[in-house]
Amino acid sequence: MSRRHFTFNCRGVMLAGTLDTAPAQTGLLIVSGGNEVRSGPFASQAQLAERIALAGFPVMRFDRRGIGDSAGENGGFAASAPDIAAALRAFQAHVPTLRRVVAYGNCDAASALMLARGEGCGALVLANPWTFEPEAAVEAETPRAEAEPGPQMTPQLLRRHYLRRLTDPRAIWRLMTGRVKLDNLASSLKDAAQPAAPASSLAQDMAAGLAEFTGTATILIAERDRTAQAFLDHWDKADPRLRHCPDASHAFVEPQARIWHQGQILAALRSAG
Repeated sequence: MSRRHFTFNCRGVMLAGTLDTAPAQTGLLIVSGGNEVRSGPFASQAQLAERIALAGFPVMRFDRRGIGDSAGENGGFAASAPDIAAALRAFQAHVPTLRRVVAYGNCDAASALMLARGEGCGALVLANPWTFEPEAAVEAETPRAEAEPGPQMTPQLLRRHYLRRLTDPRAIWRLMTGRVKLDNLASSLKDAAQPAAPASSLAQDMAAGLAEFTGTATILIAERDRTAQAFLDHWDKADPRLRHCPDASHAFVEPQARIWHQGQILAALRSAG
């Protein structure tokens, strides 16, 4: 395995890419979420690319327009279909033996792949797809050990939150000792009692995009992640493409979750090959 860096064109601007080489004819294209650079948070994507390449599959990562080492303006994940298409062409150009590509994305990178209808890839691995509209966005992984959930959480998420709190002795102790503001608690409980929020237009567009994708898809759900929970609120829970990882947080950082996460990606690559 070797790692090399290069640039490629997307609508007249130069994007930065990184390739981890390997002999297989099926490769992994990693799409970064949020405004993260291609190495990923805490270099997690660079580490994932190395492990997948050591297992025999070439891996490409890239910075979309306006992010990291890439030129241009950042149009956000919803406008990144051209970036994904350009990265796929660059991957194929740098690995001429490549026959099939599996694309992977977490959070809004998964959403971007769904909106782009897979953008020419043979298979998708979609982790914790992001379904919040920009004005209703929540910080899915912000710890709230000393605070009640924010007012922008959906009724479904609020109900799930309080069901967990009722089984947490520390939360009950905080309530009994007056460390919870009762006015805030009452307001949150009132919000939790509201009818389920309808699917966002973003969620509907994502579902429509994935429905048009002709390849295979795997949807990874970290069960401790609010983003994943919100996605499931408006998705068919019997969908055979769903894969659940108990006790996993958004980035699958727990040791058992990291092993499971890598195993799911490798399974998709082997199936595609």
